[in-house]
Amino acid sequence: MRFIIFCFLFCSINSLAAQLSKDSLQSVFRKIDSIFFVRGFNACDISAIEKTLHPEFVFYHDKHGTKSRTEFLTDFKKSICPAQGPKPIRKVDLKSLEVFPLYENDQLYAVIQNGKHAFYLREKGKADVFTSEARFTHLFLLVDGNWLLKESLSFEHLDAKK
Repeated sequence: MRFIIFCFLFCSINSLAAQLSKDSLQSVFRKIDSIFFVRGFNACDISAIEKTLHPEFVFYHDKHGTKSRTEFLTDFKKSICPAQGPKPIRKVDLKSLEVFPLYENDQLYAVIQNGKHAFYLREKGKADVFTSEARFTHLFLLVDGNWLLKESLSFEHLDAKK
């Protein structure tokens, strides 16, 4: 009987530790999402984007195809950070964010992040105008203590109904 109680407690503690670890990762990746999108995408802080991207970054989009890191940054600067006119804005659905840790030999080496986000156009002095929503999946690799976005999938885009 004592053995059964011990096994139950041991398994419960290990489950709690695993949950805390996933909760910690969830918190870390909410911050990374904020840096990448709030600072990078919404505020056009190109250096925040560049620091987060892996050198071999690949972007997959269901409507615009595949882009390398260089192509992604070039398009980003032109279309997301226009010199004039409406500015695209991204807002994440925080309730949709999920993280899935990946281990090799009991060492965390990557995280998959899934979620939903919505896009708007912002013009000075006007309310943001909803344009579309989509799902995303990100693969982050842990490289020298830094989380770098290696692959990004943006899919299931649904345009605003007119």
